[in-house]
Amino acid sequence: MRFTSTPRGARLARRLVSLRLDEWGHPYDSKVNEAVTLIAAELAANAVRHGRVPGRDFHLRLAGEDGVVRVEVSDTLGERLPEVRVPSGESGRGLILVDALADKWGVAPRQPGKTVWAEVRPSPATPG
Repeated sequence: MRFTSTPRGARLARRLVSLRLDEWGHPYDSKVNEAVTLIAAELAANAVRHGRVPGRDFHLRLAGEDGVVRVEVSDTLGERLPEVRVPSGESGRGLILVDALADKWGVAPRQPGKTVWAEVRPSPATPG
């Protein structure tokens, strides 16, 4: 889906992810839903805060295949790539959380811009 590059757009993206995961059998209070929703929220917030190009939206893709839940957030600013940094003040913790919660994450170029993606593999012993 496509969302406006605003805080409201990031909030709507987060809510959509949580709703869709619940529909896919990962209840709202499950570890998978909570982890993927938080990851999506951080990536969407980063797209709005650091990847925003006036007049351009960001895109979110959620997929569940082969036992992996993958979230992708694309923006149109390719010059600024995300990297885990030492937190300063009240910022700089988002990618640390993504790194801690995701099994894998990375950045892929696209034209125009970039896609930041993360994958979570639900534990077979953990329902949802």
